[in-house]
Amino acid sequence: MNIRSLTRGDGVVIGAAVVLFIASFLDLAGYDCPSGVDCSRFSSPNAWDSLGLLMSVFLAGIIGAALVILGRLAPRKVVGLDLGQFGTAFTVFALWTAFWTIIDVSDAGAGLILGLLGTLVLAAATVAGPLVPALKAPLVGAPKPAQAVQPPYGGQPGQGQGYGYPGAQQQPYGAQPSQGYGYPGAQTGGQPGQQGHQGQQSQPDAAQAQAAQAQQAAPQGGAAPAADFTPFWFAVPVARPLYGEDGAPNPIAELAPGTWYLAVEQRGQGLIAQTQDGRRGVLQDTTGIQRG
Repeated sequence: MNIRSLTRGDGVVIGAAVVLFIASFLDLAGYDCPSGVDCSRFSSPNAWDSLGLLMSVFLAGIIGAALVILGRLAPRKVVGLDLGQFGTAFTVFALWTAFWTIIDVSDAGAGLILGLLGTLVLAAATVAGPLVPALKAPLVGAPKPAQAVQPPYGGQPGQGQGYGYPGAQQQPYGAQPSQGYGYPGAQTGGQPGQQGHQGQQSQPDAAQAQAAQAQQAAPQGGAAPAADFTPFWFAVPVARPLYGEDGAPNPIAELAPGTWYLAVEQRGQGLIAQTQDGRRGVLQDTTGIQRG
């Protein structure tokens, strides 16, 4: 379970469920105490004294909120429907029952009034959460990538950090590594008198080396080369499903924005990504990903 996958709408759902639980202990109906009568021993019943009202309004709303949050943290399907869809149905049913119950009561107490408000906010958050951009924003902000440690004077920068680790200086996704010493076509040192002659000889050699590397890097049988792939950290701009490596159509997890994931292998146009709990799967849509 990844708590960073929760959205602001999920936070509203949790808050409304807490309010609904508190309202279940408050009076369902109010009363006016006549003058001269001791009403200290009179107590109005709450939702726990009415099993039908408790199950159809208060617990139905709380169960619906729990299903919505559980469906966000661990996506599962029951009878072809997501847990979040079942939770939304529970919250709408709780709002419907609370509305007609408070209309039927002549003198509604704090429990019914607060229960109606709680179910109203709860149903609105579950329905509008996936639609309103403000509610789709992450509830917990993404952690800041670790800053690269400054090397001592004379030391080599970037030592101790793997390629792709958040905070290390990276190249855009798909870019070729920079040419350095020993790379085909790179300039190498030599004696001044031999530079002109060696430069003329190195041109055909460099062209042949580049052609050989291009043939080696060409995909064989349509598969992406895995030998040249180096793992790196990345984040997705929006929530995207992670499918199993066996090719199953149902996703095994959901990558949430604001969280760093590790790409361990490239498969075609997709990536083999690893989540925080160790699960691995195929990210088919890699457009717009942010490298660490």
